[in-house]
Amino acid sequence: MLPTGAARLFGALGCTVLVACSNGGPVGSSPTALAGDQTLRFPIQQDLSTLDPAMIDNATEAAIGQNLFDGLLKFDANLNVVPDIAAAMPSISSDGLTYTFKLREDVKFSNADRVTAKDVLYSWNRAAAMQGPFATNLSAISGYDRVSANQAAGAALEALLEKEDPAVTLSGLSALDDHTVVVKLSGAAGWFSSAIAQPSVAGMVVDQQAVKSDFDSWWKKPATLVGTGAFKVAAHTQDKSYDFAAVADWWGRPKPTLKTVHVDVVADGQAALMKYQQGGFELLGYGGYTVPAGAVAGIPAAQKGQLLLAVKNKSYWVSFNLVADAKRPAAGPFTLDQGKAARDLRLAFSISIDRAKLVTEVCGNVTCVPATGGVIPKGLLGYLGDASDPLAVFDPVKARTLLLAADPTGAKSKGLVYVYDPENPFNDPVAKFLQAQWLANLGVTVRLQTAPRTRFIAERLAGNYVLSRDGWSADYNHPQDWFDNLWGRVAGCPDTSCTSGYDTRAYDQLVAKADAEPLPTSIPDYKTLNRQLIDDVAYVPLFYTVDAFLFKPYVLGAGSNNMFDYWWNQIQLISH
Repeated sequence: MLPTGAARLFGALGCTVLVACSNGGPVGSSPTALAGDQTLRFPIQQDLSTLDPAMIDNATEAAIGQNLFDGLLKFDANLNVVPDIAAAMPSISSDGLTYTFKLREDVKFSNADRVTAKDVLYSWNRAAAMQGPFATNLSAISGYDRVSANQAAGAALEALLEKEDPAVTLSGLSALDDHTVVVKLSGAAGWFSSAIAQPSVAGMVVDQQAVKSDFDSWWKKPATLVGTGAFKVAAHTQDKSYDFAAVADWWGRPKPTLKTVHVDVVADGQAALMKYQQGGFELLGYGGYTVPAGAVAGIPAAQKGQLLLAVKNKSYWVSFNLVADAKRPAAGPFTLDQGKAARDLRLAFSISIDRAKLVTEVCGNVTCVPATGGVIPKGLLGYLGDASDPLAVFDPVKARTLLLAADPTGAKSKGLVYVYDPENPFNDPVAKFLQAQWLANLGVTVRLQTAPRTRFIAERLAGNYVLSRDGWSADYNHPQDWFDNLWGRVAGCPDTSCTSGYDTRAYDQLVAKADAEPLPTSIPDYKTLNRQLIDDVAYVPLFYTVDAFLFKPYVLGAGSNNMFDYWWNQIQLISH
């Protein structure tokens, strides 16, 4: 059960996570009595390491950046891909290889420079060449492999970009005129539109004139942090605060009602909650701010109506080492080559976990919900449906029966170790919960081992762990981001994401087919891929994350969906 009062709110949200979660007020609505001071105030937990779309890496940077930069396409509040700087959705050739974008002719940067096709080419070539965290969003474009191998940086890279050197120019990217961009892909990629619509990152458009003034640090100065968004940076005090101002005569809709957004850096969640309760913040939870589960439980009754809980884009599971070969030394008892006995053993370890108890003990029934609908969370494309994943069923009696048949002497399950990195606050309590569940429901003792995150990832990819924590946060709302990154040969297992070594011919063939298909056609294939993983018991589902938000009653239009917080230009403050 949720804390008193929160259960009602969570239940109400359960029917809306497929669209979006808002604290009220239609987008673009005009309340009869607006507050005289249209300043929105909220905290973030640490200062930003960058606001350069080519290098943005985390949720807080993205949440700020989406209000400063735009791309050709964007996700709307319901996570549909729609035009942004583009005048319409692109025309796509019959073979799926050529996308033609017509740009709006009224789009301006915040310094009044007009946006043209040349800006798009510069921005995408630059992002591909810089190889930031989300550069692979552009990897479907012809010539990406060559550009991604570029070694130039800083001023040297800017010089190459200015002269359109082939080493840093995507061969599949061209401009027919000032307002027409043509993109040729190296192969059909039904996910391409979703990838370039991801807010704040590689597909966003920057102003070359502003960037070249200081190629690596242009984003640090309000005068040169130039974007097409509804807001711009007005001031920044390191490790203390940011101020953002609405852009006069912004080209988009709805026009911002807010005049200023003030963001404080507050590391302590309890301190931030106290300031919210005292009226110092209008909202809490934007920018990936973690509102502690205990704090949510302790919210005064009078403020329960200000609480919103939203299922997000993160899914957690346990991975087995499924491959026994010289490249993955920790073979263990779970590998695919051991057939039905190993499969039954994997299934026993999965259905011996009480996920309802897990979300109570680890998440306080607030910060997560049981993962019962496959690897992709509810609200995102590819979700299998509530209670549709048999690996999430709690059946300790069947689990013990499977264990006894697969490991009658107990030799296979002796000496097992579960490894995790302790940096993520979920990982330690989850590990201890799993250890207790496997002991109580299977009679199996699993030792826990931690490793620093960098070492943990490297060793897990090397196949050094038999059991380990795993998970994924969707980058954009398309199943390709999951199934092409986490399992199978298409991802080049093992790579920086694929950790179990799972690879079958059936999986490889279907994921290649699904990746090339238009979105509506591909969804059934991606769901079949998830069912293949289920049939092979390739993972142990645990939970999807939930973010908690607090909004003052006089804040209209704020909210969040699975992927991002609602834009500032949609928010209004009414008299209070």
